[in-house]
Amino acid sequence: MARDTVTIVDNRTGRSCELPISEGALRATDLNKLGLVSYDPAFMNTASTRSAITFIDGDKGILWYRGYPIEQLAERASFLEVAFLLIHGELPTARQLEDWTWQITHHTWVHENVKKFMDGFHPDAHPMSMLISSVAALGTFYPDAKLYRDPGHRMLQIYRLIAKVPTLAAFAFRHALGRPYVYPDNDLTYAGNFLGMVWKMTELKYKPEPALERALDVLFVLHADHEQNCSTNAMRSVGSSGVDPYSATAAAAAALYGPLHGGANEAVLRMLRELATPARIPDFIRKVKAGEAKLMGFGHRVYKNYDPRARIIKRMADGVFAVTRPSPLLPIALELERIALQDDYFVTRKLYPNVDFYSGLIYEALGLPAEMFTVMFAIPRTAGWLAQWAEMLGDPEQKIARPRQIYVGPGRRDVVPLGRRV
Repeated sequence: MARDTVTIVDNRTGRSCELPISEGALRATDLNKLGLVSYDPAFMNTASTRSAITFIDGDKGILWYRGYPIEQLAERASFLEVAFLLIHGELPTARQLEDWTWQITHHTWVHENVKKFMDGFHPDAHPMSMLISSVAALGTFYPDAKLYRDPGHRMLQIYRLIAKVPTLAAFAFRHALGRPYVYPDNDLTYAGNFLGMVWKMTELKYKPEPALERALDVLFVLHADHEQNCSTNAMRSVGSSGVDPYSATAAAAAALYGPLHGGANEAVLRMLRELATPARIPDFIRKVKAGEAKLMGFGHRVYKNYDPRARIIKRMADGVFAVTRPSPLLPIALELERIALQDDYFVTRKLYPNVDFYSGLIYEALGLPAEMFTVMFAIPRTAGWLAQWAEMLGDPEQKIARPRQIYVGPGRRDVVPLGRRV
């Protein structure tokens, strides 16, 4: 009868070891029995945790939150329902959603001193840098954040962060424009309130365009979590030190800031603008194949099929452009996608459109500059980061993150006195 084990033989010494296989994985620490460590730069094939939050099958283009397909959640659930699902493990009942929505809605306001340190940034400061700094600073207003081991205090910080990150994001945007900050409106939805804090001017009551409000809510659903990506790994790694969730969230947001992660949709928009016209696409494709240019928004570390989030965003774009001016970049994007899905060069490399390819066009249609795109990513991902952080806290196997290394530096040597060094 087959055993759930694997036998490893060290051909240098002849020693062998039978290691157990559990859930399709070996425990790296079992390699200690042979005096070995595993070497896996960038965690290409290493699982750092057991998680029940997000499931991805990259070959089939599948994304589930807590077992629910992303397509169903985007169509049938609001972002706050999805945030509840990520944190608590189940979709809320009507009563639970009412209580959850009340808590989030009534924690959106920030201390007045937040405006003071926001005003300290230069007007041309990148809004993502402002968000990272202000999230970290937010923790100084809540000394009880250090009591997160208590379930009540932990949930209070989750309410605060999910509620206040959109406020900080909107303040950063308004600061860049030199406009007065707009306070939250408790009568609006989560997405509608953000739009109000961004765009409200002199009107007594801001009323968001329903199609744009719905589109933003769906984008928030699609970006809420995505397994153990770079920023989530940062959230878990920094959080494993026992730091408060504001500091860990700021670290995750800093990881998201990178152009290879959350900044990718900003890079897509720059690429489309540089192309300017579909007529320039054939020459651009030639350069991509020659390694002289990079096709942004195609391919994914995990997905080897069409990113399911990209399909949803592409369908939703039509509804957005129906109430805004059509994007002049859309024909370029559609032609790039058409070529990439037919050209053997891209098909054989499984370079399909990812979530970043169309999301930038929608954010631009909402009137947001490219510098805000990563900020828009961080708002919903805060819920996912906090779900991952809370799961880590409850996992008895998790300790402070401390990867091993393979030392490749010099051997032992003695210090030569300064006058004798050459």
